[in-house]
Amino acid sequence: MAKNNKLVKGFALGAVLAAAAGYVAGIMTAPKSGKETRADIKRTAAQGKTEAEKQLKKLHTQLTEILGDAKSQTEKLKGQARKDLDSAVQKGSLAREKTRELLSALHEGDADDLDLKKAIAEAQTAMNHLKAFLKKG
Repeated sequence: MAKNNKLVKGFALGAVLAAAAGYVAGIMTAPKSGKETRADIKRTAAQGKTEAEKQLKKLHTQLTEILGDAKSQTEKLKGQARKDLDSAVQKGSLAREKTRELLSALHEGDADDLDLKKAIAEAQTAMNHLKAFLKKG
């Protein structure tokens, strides 16, 4: 068991050293200056933020429209179908609220990539669920 542990530690140390060497080699052979590279990174991050914001706004608008349709359909349903649609509407409303909160956080610079990706996925799932339910009804 101790031999396995040493092997794992040796492998991890080797991986760290190889990564460090690769990083240094990349910096030394980079065709751009550090200032240019930092500017490229900032520009790419800004583009990612803008794209996420567009996607969140689009999802928020679509969820608002679909929730309106779903709420009007709820009044026509009875029994289990109504309960199921009510549940879907509630989940859709929560997803819409989360997209709104993340849009605000994005404007304030407080949103991170993981939160954005998760909110987009949740909103998309909720919207698809509502669309599928409305097609049945």
